[in-house]
This record gives sequence, C-alpha cells and structure tokens, in this order.
Amino acid sequence: MSEADDFLKVAHAAREAAADLAPLPRAAKDAALRAIADALEARAGEIVAANALDVEAARRGGTAEAMIDRLRLDEKRVRAIAAAVRQVADLPDPVGEVVRGSTLPNGLELRQIRVPLGVVGIIYEGRPNVTVDAAALCLKSGNAVLLRGSSSAYQSNSVLVKVMQEALDATEVPAAAVQLVPGTTRESVKHLMRARGLVDVLIPRGGASLINSVVEESTVPVIETGVGNCHVYVDADADLDLALEILVNAKAQRPSVCNAAETFLVHAAVADSFVPSALARLAQEGVTVHGDERIASYGPSVVPATEDDFGAEYLSLDIAAAVVDSLDDAVVHIRRYGSGHTDAIVTRSQQAARRFVARVDSAAVAVNASTRFTDGGEFGFGAEIGISTQKLHARGPMGLPELTSTKWVYTGEGHLRTAAGTVIAGS
Repeated sequence: MSEADDFLKVAHAAREAAADLAPLPRAAKDAALRAIADALEARAGEIVAANALDVEAARRGGTAEAMIDRLRLDEKRVRAIAAAVRQVADLPDPVGEVVRGSTLPNGLELRQIRVPLGVVGIIYEGRPNVTVDAAALCLKSGNAVLLRGSSSAYQSNSVLVKVMQEALDATEVPAAAVQLVPGTTRESVKHLMRARGLVDVLIPRGGASLINSVVEESTVPVIETGVGNCHVYVDADADLDLALEILVNAKAQRPSVCNAAETFLVHAAVADSFVPSALARLAQEGVTVHGDERIASYGPSVVPATEDDFGAEYLSLDIAAAVVDSLDDAVVHIRRYGSGHTDAIVTRSQQAARRFVARVDSAAVAVNASTRFTDGGEFGFGAEIGISTQKLHARGPMGLPELTSTKWVYTGEGHLRTAAGTVIAGS
C-alpha cells in the first residue's frame, strides 16, 4: 500500500470510531482514560526503550541538548504523563452540556447542546508527551484523534499510541479513536492537511513556521495556536516597583514558553526612572535587551533593535524594548508587531487600564499581572490542547469545551409550520 492509502485507512477508521465514541457517557470515557494511565505506567520500560532510539538518532544528527531534553522520556516523566491523563479523567465532561435553552412562543422547547467536533488532527513538534495529552483531551471530549508528531519522536509516538490502543481494547471506547498518522515524510503531513471530509479540524502546535505552513496549505479548517509575541507596557501611572517585578517574571520565569514576554514598552514619562532599573534586573537574569535608540541611551549593554526584533518570538533570554510617548502609541506598537496572544499593562489608572483592555485585540489582556498566567491550568480549566490566537470558535487557552461544537435540538408535540403559523397535529 502507498503512504496515501495507509493514511486513508487510519482516517476512515478514526471517522467510524468518532461516531461510536460521541454518544458514550462520561463514565465510559473516564474508565478508558484511567486504563490508558495504568497501561502507560505498566509499560514504562517499553516506552523509555523506544524513546532511547529517538534520542540516540537525534544526538547523531547534531540536535541541540535543549531539544533532546524536550524529546527525552524516563520512567519519572512517563509517570507524570499518566498522572496528567488521570487529571483529565477527573475534569467535567462538556459533552451534552446545555449552552442555552428556552421555550419558544409556539411551545417548541429549544436547546443548544455541546457535541464533539468529530475527528481532530493534531500536528505537533518535539515532545512525545503531547501524543498522550492530546489523545486524552480528545477522548474526554468525545473526539477521535489523528496524531502527527515530529519524525524525531516517531519511535516514541508509535509505542505510545500502541499502548493507548491496546488499553482501549478492554474498554467501551473504540481503539481506533486514537491513531498515529503513518509515515515520517512531509507528504504524510500533507495527507492530513488535505483530508477535508474525513478530518473536522486541525490544530497545529509548534513554532511560527509550522503553524503558518498548516494555515496556508490546509484544506481542513485550522485552529491556530501558540505563537506568542507578548508585551508588557509600563504606563505613565504605573507603580514602578510592581512593574519591574511583573516584567522580570513575565520574561525570565520560563522564557521558552509562548506566554513569556518578548517585548516591553515604557511610557516616556517614566522611562528615566524605570529603564535603568529594568536593564539592571534583566541583566541579573541573563536577559539580553534589544532596544530602540531611546532604550539604548540608558546603557551600553543594549543591543540595537531591528524591525525583526520587535516581531520576534524569542523563546529565549532575549527581549525587545521601546519607549513610547503615550498609551495609544503602545497600542499601535502592539497591533503592528503582536501575535494576538497575551499583552499586559501595568498602571494605577483605572481609565488607562480600561482603554488598554478595550483597544488591545489579543486573546488575553492582563492588568497589573504577568503574561505567564495565560494557561489552561492557571485559568482553572485543567489541561489544554493549546492557546488559540484566532477569533473563530475558540480563543485563548483551549480546554475541553473548546474541543466541542454545538447542535440545536428542538422538541415539540406534533408542531407543524404552516402559512398561517404553527399548528399542533391532531389538536
């Protein structure tokens, strides 16, 4: 069979499994997730052995140690993955939730209820834990999932999917609801992106190049996630000590994630007081500042910023910086360079905060708080499939409800629509 035929086989199987999975009650799905968690722990040695092959290949290929660490699994990490699956099992089931409902004037009872999306395709890079996390979230929300991880983790992902499928064999959830997209070539990704009619939605998780490629080439609807050029704006009315703590936390607490700050903007009225302190604190954290001419005038350590710097998602101990003359100038800068992820203002002015919130068009806007809180767990949603930066269907951290759609159900007693209005048959 060709790679295309192999893909169609698993995609059709996932489609059929999705139909069987959708009506299952929460108890059946939770039992399946707990069976997966138990199987992961019981077969941790097998998983770690497969992962060692991926790690060895990555090292031979010259992959940086930081990326190898993201790839590596050991028994402790496998136990953590299993624990995350059990946490998903403990979350409320969104399927069947009534979003809204009413009784119409003609007596029809109308409800809008949550239903699974169907078949969800996930395209992701690096970490094999995403294979299990994504599968667990999709199963809990009643969706079948097609997983296409990076070729660097293919051995790991193959075994993880095998373990999950074999665990599902003993449950009510069809094993075909979790599928690994066959192959490691670029063509296998294209098969998934072109599977309109078999796949209901694609979610890319990774860097900007991956996300842009999927958005531009896919015929399947895409939910964009992840790219975070997040800003911290220090307003003229900011508490500067508070602003400094927020900035340092937003940048340095964990710089490699999408909700870390990548740019800070300072109102000119407080630049003389704030910028020197900020440069000193950021230097202590090992952060390199790429600043405009006004920022550079405060210290020789500042690297002159380019246009690309202001649009960058560094994911490292680097940050861009600029002085602005007004809150509106800060908003213009964010609109021009931002990615619509998370942007923060530090201010004591309620008027300034309200104006910033109203004018900054991002998935999350923080007032006097670090950007680092844009996260499903921190928002109290539990696990997330990613952070959406688009505006349709889902925006911000995507938990279980965001992996559902809705359907309308209306119930009558023989209601008929006629030219004269509603009549009840037999009455």
